[in-house]
Amino acid sequence: MSMKRVVALLGVLALTLVACTGDEATTTPAETAATSAGEVATTVAEVTVATPPTGGTLARVQNRGALRCGVGDSAIGFAEPQEDGSYNGFDADFCRAVAAAIFGDADAVEFVGTTSAERFTVLAAGGVDVLFRTTTWTQSRDTELGGDFGPTTFYDGQRIMGKAELGFTDASTVADVDGARVCANAGTTTEKNITEGARVAGAEIELVTTEGTPEAMELFRGGSCDLITSDGSRLFGERFSAVANGEISEGEWIIFPRSPISKEPLGPMYRQNDSQWADIINWTVYALVIADEKGITSANIDEMVADPPDPEAGRLLGVGEDELQTKMGLPADAFAQAIRAVGNYDEIHVRNLGPLGITRAGSINARWTEGGLIYAPPAR
Repeated sequence: MSMKRVVALLGVLALTLVACTGDEATTTPAETAATSAGEVATTVAEVTVATPPTGGTLARVQNRGALRCGVGDSAIGFAEPQEDGSYNGFDADFCRAVAAAIFGDADAVEFVGTTSAERFTVLAAGGVDVLFRTTTWTQSRDTELGGDFGPTTFYDGQRIMGKAELGFTDASTVADVDGARVCANAGTTTEKNITEGARVAGAEIELVTTEGTPEAMELFRGGSCDLITSDGSRLFGERFSAVANGEISEGEWIIFPRSPISKEPLGPMYRQNDSQWADIINWTVYALVIADEKGITSANIDEMVADPPDPEAGRLLGVGEDELQTKMGLPADAFAQAIRAVGNYDEIHVRNLGPLGITRAGSINARWTEGGLIYAPPAR
C-alpha cells in the first residue's frame, strides 16, 4: 500500500469490532484436557521449533495489507498530521518501521490520530494494532487496561510552562505555582502528577482539564490558564513552534522546574496475550537500537547487508541461516527493511527531536555506552 490515510475513528471501531469476532485463537476442550507430563513436554518441544501460530494481530494486519498505528492527534516532533493524511515525527517513524518490517513498505500504514482520553479505548476495541502515542508506561495501565507495553523509546519527564511576564523563571519550582490555574490533559498521568506534586509542595492550584494539548495550549495562549503542564518534550515542541511562527520571542515562555517532576517512560502499547505480535513490535524497536550501536544506518544498510560487521549484525539483517526473523513470522530481511526506510534509533531521534533542541548527548536517552538508558537485548 502506498497511500497513507487517517482512519475515521467511528468507522475504524465499527469495522474492527466485526473483524475481531471469530479470528482470535481458541482452545478446544481436548487441548485443555491434555495435561499429562508427556503431552506437555511434546508441546513445549514443538513450540520451540515451529512457525509461530497463525491468527492474532499479525495475521489481521497482513490480511488487511496495512498496519493501523495509533498516534497523537497533534504532537510536535512526535506525530504531526500532514495534508495528505500521513503523519511525521518520532512516533510516526516507529509506525513506519514496523510496517517496513512486515511488508517491506514503510508506507503501508493507516495512521489513526487519537486523543489522550480515547487512545486506550481505541486500542482495546481493535481500532488500532499498536499505539506509538507518547504513552507513559505505568503500573495501572499495564495491569488494568488489557494491554502490554513494549520497550521505552523515549525517557521523558513532566514539566511546567509559564509566561515570563508572570514572574516565572527556569529556577521556579512546583511550590511557585501556588494559586495558579494550570491546564492539563484529562485522563493522563500528567493530570495526576501535577495534582499530587502541588499537594506535596504545599501549593494550591486550580486544575483545568482539556481533551487534548491543542485545547490546553489555546487556553494558555489566551490567558485562561496561567500555566500548562505536560511531558517536557511536548512543551519544548510547543515553544519551538511558537517561536518559529513568530508568535512569541525567545524567552517569553519559561519551562520549569529544571528537574522533571515525574518519570515518563514513553513507548509502544499493544493488546495483551498476543506474544507473537509483542515480539514483532519489541524487536523492531530493539533492531533500530542495535543498529545505532553498530553504526548501521539508512545510508550504509546495503553495504552492511553485503558485509555485516559481526555475526549479531548478520542475524539481525537476515544474512545467514541463523537469522531469527522468519521464526517470528517476518521476512528474513525485515529489520534491514526497517532500517533502510527510517534509519536507526539515532537517525529517528535527530531528525525529529533535534530541531526542537532535544539532544541525546548527556541525557538519559543517550546510548547505554554513553551513560544513557537506551539499551537493547542481544540479537542471538
